Amino acid sequence: MSPHEPFMQRALALARRGEGLTRPNPPVGAVLVQNGKIIAEGFHKKAGLDHAERVCLKNLKSKAQSLRSFTLYVTLEPCSTQGLTPPCTELILARGIKRVVIGAKDPNPAHAGRGIRILRRAGVEVITGVCRAEAEALIAPFAKRIVTGMPYVTLKLASTIDGRIADASGKSKWITGPQARAKVQELRRSADAIMVGAGTVRADDPSLLPRPSKGRAPWRVIVGTNIPAKANVLTDDAAEQTLVMNGSLKKILRDLGNRSIMHVLCEGGGELAGSLVRAGLVDEFVFFVAPSILGGEGFPMVGKNGWPLTKMPLLSFQSLEKCGEDVLIRALPVRRK
Repeated sequence: MSPHEPFMQRALALARRGEGLTRPNPPVGAVLVQNGKIIAEGFHKKAGLDHAERVCLKNLKSKAQSLRSFTLYVTLEPCSTQGLTPPCTELILARGIKRVVIGAKDPNPAHAGRGIRILRRAGVEVITGVCRAEAEALIAPFAKRIVTGMPYVTLKLASTIDGRIADASGKSKWITGPQARAKVQELRRSADAIMVGAGTVRADDPSLLPRPSKGRAPWRVIVGTNIPAKANVLTDDAAEQTLVMNGSLKKILRDLGNRSIMHVLCEGGGELAGSLVRAGLVDEFVFFVAPSILGGEGFPMVGKNGWPLTKMPLLSFQSLEKCGEDVLIRALPVRRK
């Protein structure tokens, strides 16, 4: 393990505290180290507020005027342009920091590598790519929206081991256990919007709000028609955060991207899930699989219209973990050649 990795891991952990809060900015964490010890740390809490580097340096209790002997760890390349806040490169140079360790480069084509070049030209030692895979995964929703205009889509499905998300009558509470349901709340807190089909609203009348919210207020996106007027998503205290949308899923997602939504968590149902998969719009799959069997006429995970064997969508498993009595599987789509 590189000696830089533990400090970058801490910066990543800090950054994750901002997930679901920073749109349209990415979550970023920063740690300031001297002589192998963390002296200060911080993370970006909300767009318009200080970036992680500035928060970190504001939290520095040392009265040292120069920080030449300090190393700044930041999960994302420091910004180099004036936005709602001043460029972080200017702050780093003004404080005299002589070493900066970066997890991921800025994915914005207009800015990529610029902050690194500014620092290096000023004599700062810049080390890049520490915990790169994790740092890039953290900002994947930001990167997709900034490059394509489309939000990153995570499709979450909870099913029995034979792939059923509800019994023949449409009942689905509860297929998975409390630990899995708590994990879903974490997923909701990391997203900017929670999407379901109108059929799910009619069947379950969900709130789709993360509990506890911990400051999060994701949009709720309902795809379809015939939504009951008394549905929670239309009548509760967060009703203004509900969008009812119809038409092409690609257009819907582009419209959400135009609203600065970076990360959409789709929670089904099966027909909407199948449509997203069929259109190639899913970036990540999260499966909660329960040790139970429904069989028969139970509702399948991705709708009733399947694929021939030679054209079935392929996935690449990324991780598998026990979640109470259930299993949590994360997977990425594999694009057919």
